[in-house]
Amino acid sequence: MKNLIPSFVRVPVVFFIIFGLIEYLIDSGEKPAFIEYPIIMLFLLLVLLILIAIEAIVGALENVMLNNLDAGAKERFLSEKEERYESNWWKPLYKKLTRNKPIEEEGEIILDHNYDGIKELDNALPPWWIYAFYMSIIFAVVYLVRFEILDGPSQLDEYETELAEAKTAVEEYKKTATGLVDFNTVELLTDASDLSAGKTIFELNCVACHMADGGGGIGPNLTDKYWFLGGDIKNVFKTVSEGGRDGKGMIAWKQILKSVEIAQVSSYILQFQGTTPANPKVAEGDIWVDEN
Repeated sequence: MKNLIPSFVRVPVVFFIIFGLIEYLIDSGEKPAFIEYPIIMLFLLLVLLILIAIEAIVGALENVMLNNLDAGAKERFLSEKEERYESNWWKPLYKKLTRNKPIEEEGEIILDHNYDGIKELDNALPPWWIYAFYMSIIFAVVYLVRFEILDGPSQLDEYETELAEAKTAVEEYKKTATGLVDFNTVELLTDASDLSAGKTIFELNCVACHMADGGGGIGPNLTDKYWFLGGDIKNVFKTVSEGGRDGKGMIAWKQILKSVEIAQVSSYILQFQGTTPANPKVAEGDIWVDEN
């Protein structure tokens, strides 16, 4: 096998076989295993270094053995190695892909000009390069006809189409995603568990400014009908999430609370409407009338 397949083919093939087995055997979800588990990347790097080291060691041992042979044995070994090299399947393929002239035949393609003893060879272009050039011409013609003559979609059209599809996918995801709400999708929560969670959040974060009964202190009274930024669930959610009025009011809690927690505490805040606090703060803002 070593004689049939060169090292520059053996090493990548063995490496990618090991890589494929790891990806097949290790469950890493949608991400590749070496990204989900960085230790695997280190393992693969170690495997690659070991494979290269094995090739280097085998080559070094072959050279040591060669140096220990007598002149006759060394000549026979080199002759057999050259015969194996010439008979390998990739040797004629390499010659066909490059179309290079052997050194002994370079006199046939040497050019007449001479620059201080430096001469130039008129080597033929490699077939792979020529085929790639022809393919690029064919691609250019097809592209020209498709997008310029037949008025195919431009990159801007494709971008807008993909953007619309992405927005639709996001909206569909929001409909089914648990706890993922925003200003446009939030609804008043009435379940006892949600209100209990909202109460806990309120007592931990809001009591210092609004008092435990919502009567207000540093912050406004939450029990009356007067609001600065609106008094329905959407506006309260937005106020808690984005913060109060510019230059005054509370901070934006979206940096601290999850969206579902903001929905819970906003729903709990609206439970104060119509209650009677112990020391209600004077009304601030405007009377809120829900148009709906």
